[in-house]
Amino acid sequence: MASHIVGYPRMGPKRELKFALESFWDAKSSAQDLEKVAADLRTSIWKQMAGAGIKYIPSNTFSYYDQVLDTTAMLGAVPPRYGWNGGEIGFDVYFSMARGNASVPAMEMTKWFDTNYHFIVPELGPDVNFSYASHKAVTEYKEAKALGVDTVPVLVGPVSYLLLSKPAKGVEKTFSLLSLLGKILPVYKEVISELKAAGASWIQFDEPTIVMDLDSHKLQAFTDAYSELESTLSGLNVLIETYFADIPAEAFKTLTSLKGVTAYGFDLVRGTKTLELIKSEFPKGKYLFAGVVDGRNIWANNLAASLSTLHELEGIAGKDKLVVSTSCSLLHTAVDLVNETKLDKEIKSWLAFAAQKVVEVNALAKAVAGEKDEAFFSANAAAQASRKSSPRVTNEAVQKAAAALKGSDHRRATNVSARLDAQQKKLNLPILPTTTIGSFPQTIELRRVRREYKAKKISEEDYVTAMKEEINKVVKLQEELDIDVLVHGEPERNDMVEYFGEQLSGFAFTVNGWVQSYGSRCVKPPIIYGDVSRPNPMTVFWSSAAQSMTSRPMKGMLTGPVTILNWSFVRNDQPRFETCYQIALAIKDEVEDLEKAGINVIQIDEAALREGLPLRKSEQAFYLDWAVHSFRITNCGVQDTTQIHTHMCYSNFNDIIHSIINMDADVITIENSRSDEKLLSVFREGVKYGAGIGPGVYDIHSPRIPSTEEIADRINKMLAVLEKNILWVNPDCGLKTRKYSEVKPALNNMVAAAKLLRTQLASAK
Repeated sequence: MASHIVGYPRMGPKRELKFALESFWDAKSSAQDLEKVAADLRTSIWKQMAGAGIKYIPSNTFSYYDQVLDTTAMLGAVPPRYGWNGGEIGFDVYFSMARGNASVPAMEMTKWFDTNYHFIVPELGPDVNFSYASHKAVTEYKEAKALGVDTVPVLVGPVSYLLLSKPAKGVEKTFSLLSLLGKILPVYKEVISELKAAGASWIQFDEPTIVMDLDSHKLQAFTDAYSELESTLSGLNVLIETYFADIPAEAFKTLTSLKGVTAYGFDLVRGTKTLELIKSEFPKGKYLFAGVVDGRNIWANNLAASLSTLHELEGIAGKDKLVVSTSCSLLHTAVDLVNETKLDKEIKSWLAFAAQKVVEVNALAKAVAGEKDEAFFSANAAAQASRKSSPRVTNEAVQKAAAALKGSDHRRATNVSARLDAQQKKLNLPILPTTTIGSFPQTIELRRVRREYKAKKISEEDYVTAMKEEINKVVKLQEELDIDVLVHGEPERNDMVEYFGEQLSGFAFTVNGWVQSYGSRCVKPPIIYGDVSRPNPMTVFWSSAAQSMTSRPMKGMLTGPVTILNWSFVRNDQPRFETCYQIALAIKDEVEDLEKAGINVIQIDEAALREGLPLRKSEQAFYLDWAVHSFRITNCGVQDTTQIHTHMCYSNFNDIIHSIINMDADVITIENSRSDEKLLSVFREGVKYGAGIGPGVYDIHSPRIPSTEEIADRINKMLAVLEKNILWVNPDCGLKTRKYSEVKPALNNMVAAAKLLRTQLASAK
């Protein structure tokens, strides 16, 4: 019985790639230094999987930024603004597309399906001249082969690549991206031919878009693409990998009828209904890659249940054609539980990170083949039982409070227009008020102080003094820049979700449980293992301290319940909405304590609300209903004069704009600049929005500093579709990842642009 891994984390167990990338970007190390770190990581990953007994080991899943950008490089689909003149694409062009440079902005970045991982969106049009411009897939296959590891090279499938793209600037929005299929397939043929020549016997195409609600025209593109590739693929075993949801029945028929395809991979964790399709319609003689080990969560697999499923599937596909696999790439999990020396022993026994999931996959494959490791299965069963019966998982008071939420929609008593009037009387803000999203740069010194406090190397008194000094510095800077509504900069927080999770019951934390979000950005998701409550106030001390340093309004900064949920590893023993309601009640307590402490503006970030939207339309209304309700629960008890803000970033919001309105926030700040102001098209199309809104005026994920004129131009575009009395001026997102040398001039230009527009608006009266 064979085993397979869809993909593996790239950053390394101690974030080695992150530090190598940042050193290279800061010109502190060479391209050769970066390549050496990357090669060492790849070697380690391949050898680890081979040593664990995995048969089908992936290659070309390693990336310096993301796999879609790698495909853009492979196809030579570089937008003209980056000045690429042909030849093999190097780091300069590659990272300019990802991050921008001094003269041109980065390409748009958005979420990878419903995960917290991001990708760079390809910009395509009829005039793109595709050419084979990055030989990475072949190079990495050969690299593994030289180590004695025969891998399965992985490519983003041609249809998914086009469906994940967008028309380039200047190209009609109605342009059919799938019309480019015939232009990109010759490049795919070149890559496939080189892989065959190098000795590859298998190739994996990731086609995750096939789980979406696709019309017949889009489904036909899969048929057309693989028919065209059939002769080139001849002699290779071809695996089409799907993940993240159930595959619709029509798409299943299309997929399993593709020419030249030997094997199909399915997510059987999030795609439980797919099992029924496999049972009734799986084609004879094909390989079935059964994704029974969860690639998106960190709970140990229920091996007995998975083995039962696999035995059932064995009767359908046959013993020699069934392959045990992960549900998707392990990119979305932490790397190795071995590095967690401080985790509670009982909780640790319930978990499996990427390295442990590799072992689980192989143990299941051996068990199906009749070589069951009884001790391993027995320990797993004991851990499953311990988790089920542990008293630390259940809090009856919390469950009772969450159950009592039913029957109310938790709306504030007054409509948003009346609330905004009451708030303006209290806050007295100018037209086009300026603010930032929350965090300010996290300097090396700041990180050192937090690290030393955590390690008990400095006293609490010294820590509080250092944090207050940092807050004071940030407050003074904002006053000098003449920003209207201030933030305290969040110096006490390493991560917006981790910070709250550490102070809520029902959460556990790792030391090295890092997961890549984009580029070098890593997050350490908390683990929600039990019922959630708030034992003590979490932010009141810092917000009150900051407000005492200024006469301007100071925002209280909270993370919303849906974002805490979507950016955590969530318990899988109860519905997600039940956990979300518990978190909402905890945040509600904090909101009301902030209000009592005199904080008049409270921001409850829901950066990840869109991210959790199910991929299938039939499931979306239910999710949006409980997600929006959870947000309203947090602030339904505040006075009209307390202004509630929320923030959302890096997603497509147009299709959920009515749910965003239904959140009933007083002000929403939302990503806009990097996505070519896509958001504004909603308002051009006539959607009426009466609350305050701040579409981001510049992209903080790029080191580039926008000019005053550029920002003023953006604000003018907003004023063309939004009323001046509801428009706010702010960056796209928090400033944590930037340097002060970038932040100061960018914010200075932002404030100058707002003032310029105020003057123009006043003189136009």
